[in-house]
Amino acid sequence: MTMQDIPQELLLDFIQSRTSCRAFTAGPVSKEDLRRILDCALAASSGQGLQTWQFTAVTNPEKIRRLCAAVGKALGREGYDMYKPAAIILTSNEKESRFRAVDNACAMENIYLACTALGLGCVWINQLLDCFDDPAVRAILTEFGVPASHGIYGTAAIGRPVSAGGKKPRKGRAVIVE
Repeated sequence: MTMQDIPQELLLDFIQSRTSCRAFTAGPVSKEDLRRILDCALAASSGQGLQTWQFTAVTNPEKIRRLCAAVGKALGREGYDMYKPAAIILTSNEKESRFRAVDNACAMENIYLACTALGLGCVWINQLLDCFDDPAVRAILTEFGVPASHGIYGTAAIGRPVSAGGKKPRKGRAVIVE
């Protein structure tokens, strides 16, 4: 199947129906679904095609809790829990990469859309951006295989949504200049 095979209105409605999910059931995310989501992240655009990123999926609940506790402590937010997801994907990139933040933002959008297509909920967690080099947080990231030369530029918290999403009113402005 190619993009030309997908009805244009269906694709546009699908993109517009993507929403953030902040309430997950206790159900797991399958390894097959995670692999498909990671493949979509890897397919994202990157500045000059450098692809200096890494995507690290974590499904072990205890490991996710330990990371949340370390982030919460680093930020002074006791009880921090990333909305208790079944899985997280850490999007990391070389700290010195000129395109690190925008590359990872493109990948995060692909992650969002893949989750939506698979019937999963997803929310962008940005707190690690402020504390990825805190010693306790960095120790856990190193344990997960995130290179020391990488910063975290987005985390996707993923799980089975408690309720269905759907189109929601959007804020902001869109302007066309002729």
